[in-house]
Amino acid sequence: MRKLKKILIGAVAAFGLAAPALAAERAIIVLDGSGSMWAQIEGDARISIARETLSSVLAELPGDLELGLMSYGHREKGNCGDIEMLVEPAAGTGAAIAAAANKINPKGMTPLSDAVRLAAENLRFTEQKATVILITDGLETCEVDPCALGSELENQGIDFTAHVLGFGLSDEDGRAVACLAENTGGKYLSAQDGDDLVDALTAAVAEVAQADPAPEPEPEPAILDENFTIEAALAEGGELLNSGTGKGLAWELRQAGERVEFGYGVPTKQIAPGDYELFVRYGPIEQSQPVTITADTLAAPYFVLNAGKVIVRAYADEGEPVANGATIDVAYPGGDERAYTEAEFIVPAGEITVTAKVGQGEVSESFTLAAGETVEKELVAGVGLAVINASYVEGMTVEDSGMAVNLFKATKAIDGSREKVGFGYGPGDEYQLVPGDYVAMVKMGEAIAEAPFTIESGERTEVNVVLGAGVAAITMPGAYSFEMFSAKTDLQGNRQKVGFGYDAEHQTTLPGGDYVVVVTYDDDSETEASFSVTPGERTELTVEKGASKSKTK
Repeated sequence: MRKLKKILIGAVAAFGLAAPALAAERAIIVLDGSGSMWAQIEGDARISIARETLSSVLAELPGDLELGLMSYGHREKGNCGDIEMLVEPAAGTGAAIAAAANKINPKGMTPLSDAVRLAAENLRFTEQKATVILITDGLETCEVDPCALGSELENQGIDFTAHVLGFGLSDEDGRAVACLAENTGGKYLSAQDGDDLVDALTAAVAEVAQADPAPEPEPEPAILDENFTIEAALAEGGELLNSGTGKGLAWELRQAGERVEFGYGVPTKQIAPGDYELFVRYGPIEQSQPVTITADTLAAPYFVLNAGKVIVRAYADEGEPVANGATIDVAYPGGDERAYTEAEFIVPAGEITVTAKVGQGEVSESFTLAAGETVEKELVAGVGLAVINASYVEGMTVEDSGMAVNLFKATKAIDGSREKVGFGYGPGDEYQLVPGDYVAMVKMGEAIAEAPFTIESGERTEVNVVLGAGVAAITMPGAYSFEMFSAKTDLQGNRQKVGFGYDAEHQTTLPGGDYVVVVTYDDDSETEASFSVTPGERTELTVEKGASKSKTK
């Protein structure tokens, strides 16, 4: 690790010291915060290696290096828009970046392409030299082509470079992201373990340190030669999408059915003159129209998207905070979408139905959405909370995580069955349920018990299921197998089997009562021993071949 720290220190310092005669270098580190960063390299979590390394590197950076930090996938699961600038590029940000990295808690998706794009835009890559250093342990998971992004950034940038550092990627996966770096003149650094990582960084740092200073950019023309943009509004005559509201806009230009240009957001750029078919997509809305682009005229095709915005928040009950983990569905003309907890949707105008599910509670609302309208809905599921625990006897709580819980509606069907509404393991399990009567069934070992309970909206209900059971610990030296039976026989003289196994030691939970264990040995001989289990007590039984004894605690 010490060697790795020195290499990284050299790598970042090289960015700041390679051309001392030029203006201060500006770069953004994009650090993978997706859930896979908890995977390990040589016994250490990848995120831990990144945190510790950044802390050491930034302590020794040149004072005038302008460095920032961005991360993705660190705030919520399943959200491709979970990208955040944690520290804006500036001189002297070392401590702030190290502190921000220490707070990253990996958990979500890998929108690495959009993150690199946002970092480049933050650095004003179309106006000045900019570098993005992407540290990732996974591939793009948000349907954006990193190879095409690299080419686009290279074509648009003054002197833009992306370097990609891959943690534990296969050769095939590495090629899928290497193009992002290679298409900008940067390097892809592959590492399968700590030593590989050191070697890769050493080679990259050597190349950066030996590179000639970038030439002075050609003087920019006094008037920008931009001949293409897009004007789009949710409704006829409505406010046009801009760099903020239009971030979700995707567009592409085609000729003879082949894509020749594409991008995201509202563009203002130079396009080769010619006749094109322009396709735009904003949320689920897709439209197209022909457009002619000339060298001396700004082409600004206008789209009326006939859409609106729907904002939905889900609550367990009135007065509660927004419910974490709530499922939110929106159905609109021609399709539907799903999000979680609190969501914002761009949808076509028309009849809309929003549905929120919190635990077992579900609530829906339908309304008509006008083009250009923003509608906010707060959906209250009206559920209560059941907390399930169990005890061997009153006052003796079960703390074993092997406790199995099943929840049923109390009302039985005509065949005697009950509808299951939840299941889980361990004491203290919580369930959000609609108001009504229920039964909690707890199984611990061979002991099963039930307890009825009632849920009221917005109320917390503590449920304790008394098993009326104790623990039996049986030692059987030399045993090949064993079977346990209830001591009581039925009318046919049969005993109910309550357990079996092949271990010489066995511990289980049993309802209070009398039992028999039959031990079989390698020579097919058997020894039978009787024992009793008292609720709330531990019974220890040693079965010697041909004899037995028991002890209750």
